[in-house]
Amino acid sequence: MLVLSRKVNESIQIGPDIEIKVIAIEGEQVKLGIEAPQHVDIHRKEIYLSILEENNRAVSFNTDLLLNLSSQKK
Repeated sequence: MLVLSRKVNESIQIGPDIEIKVIAIEGEQVKLGIEAPQHVDIHRKEIYLSILEENNRAVSFNTDLLLNLSSQKK
């Protein structure tokens, strides 16, 4: 993991299209601004993990449903 220190109004550039800027630091909370192309999904990690979990449940449900329907046809 790369660890960088930044002050307010300083940025980190990721490739040519993504910039992460420190907007404010208030106590233990850091506010970040992110500029990225619209096709790049940006989520807080806990939201991203929740999306992955929900997608996995949906795939599992559909697989179970298909197997159940398949066995009923026999």
